[in-house]
Amino acid sequence: MRPIRWDGKQLLLIDQLRLPEDLTWITCKTVEDVAEAIEKMKVRGAPAIGATAAYGVAIGALANVEKNKQEFQSAIEKVCDRLAKTRPTAVNLFWAINRMRSVLSRHENDDVPKIVEQLVKEAEAIAEEDVRINQSIGRNGLPYVPDHARILTHCNTGSLATVEFGTALGVVRTAHAAGKSVHVYADETRPYLQGARLTAFELSHDGIPVTVITDSMAGHLMKTGNIDLVIVGADRITANGDTANKIGTYSLAVLANYHDIPFYVAAPLSTIDFGLASGDQIVIEERSAEEVAMIAGKRIIPQGVTALHPAFDVTPHELITAIITEKGVVEKPNTERMLQLKQQ
Repeated sequence: MRPIRWDGKQLLLIDQLRLPEDLTWITCKTVEDVAEAIEKMKVRGAPAIGATAAYGVAIGALANVEKNKQEFQSAIEKVCDRLAKTRPTAVNLFWAINRMRSVLSRHENDDVPKIVEQLVKEAEAIAEEDVRINQSIGRNGLPYVPDHARILTHCNTGSLATVEFGTALGVVRTAHAAGKSVHVYADETRPYLQGARLTAFELSHDGIPVTVITDSMAGHLMKTGNIDLVIVGADRITANGDTANKIGTYSLAVLANYHDIPFYVAAPLSTIDFGLASGDQIVIEERSAEEVAMIAGKRIIPQGVTALHPAFDVTPHELITAIITEKGVVEKPNTERMLQLKQQ
């Protein structure tokens, strides 16, 4: 399943807000279309956001190809600034935008049509690299999945969160393809229900056994011996291995640690922000409380009652068994071990 498609001029995205009932494609013809798709979570997942933003820059470049050099460069900077404001926590967004800015810098002496061509190529390269990177993550994570594993995961980390293959679910897919018997327990992941709607949709589509549980059931399943490992994705990992992921991840890590269950994070190197020393420095996106108060357009809390909606939480590196990347696996992550990964 490839939820992000580029036709050379515009971007096609699966509208993830309408899954699993309705598989609908939306067409992004303008930069604002792309920005709104990211903001409204029609596309989500750190790698997918990065690739989508890169294509957003490409769309902006194509729209400004007739301008002179100075006007074009100014227009692209505004495009990058707009896209950078869409989601503050997912570092892949900024990584992808910076890659596009680097192209602009490297080709500053070329004419505008040549720069546009190079920006489009870079967006396409980011997307194709993501598929290969996630396949490598899957291979590197395979040894950590025993046969007959009962796996707990949170949010959605599969094709819908990337360009095609997936990070944490990429590891699950690799294990399944290798002939290992696996069964996934998918946290529903309130308030957007990415686990119930998206992870269950993907795994059932691929014929991988999956059971949806409410977020509050995880501890019970661990206590009763029904979970062998937890594997999640990440939106930002700091230099010491602290990991920001969908709200509720930290709770799972604490529970897994208490029950002596391995807790793995699967993410590409582009998700690691070596510029931040620890998770205390990560900006946590605060989304609208109405997203907690409503389900499928129906209000579920009393009028006048407030709600909170931090979109992410941070899991300290001490609670993480290993971080699985395309370049290798960092067991018992800390600053020293993470820096060794950076140097590979």
